Amino acid sequence: MKKITVITAPSKFEALRKKMIETGVCGLTVSSAEGFGVQKSKLDKMKDQDIAVEFLPRTKVEMVVKDNEAEKVIKEILECTRTGRIGDGKIFVSEIIDAVRIRTGERKEDAL
Repeated sequence: MKKITVITAPSKFEALRKKMIETGVCGLTVSSAEGFGVQKSKLDKMKDQDIAVEFLPRTKVEMVVKDNEAEKVIKEILECTRTGRIGDGKIFVSEIIDAVRIRTGERKEDAL
């Protein structure tokens, strides 16, 4: 199993959510986040003054998928989140060694 973590702009979340449902992903965990990458920070106007915003708003979406589904899911994520501009975000892929459905005790892929 693979855990796919997507960090992207909040404006991309709704398209990502819909695409993951269409792709057959059976569960998502979503968090609001703040951070920076290559762009470091941005300038914003506040009462006619430029101020540096150190952390930019981001949405963090996590999902666990079967090994044979991971590449398809990554391709679909790229399709709906990529603009080609700095700040599009990142996708992290991790190996999951076990999963347990608390209600039934099912394990591994059966727990997904």
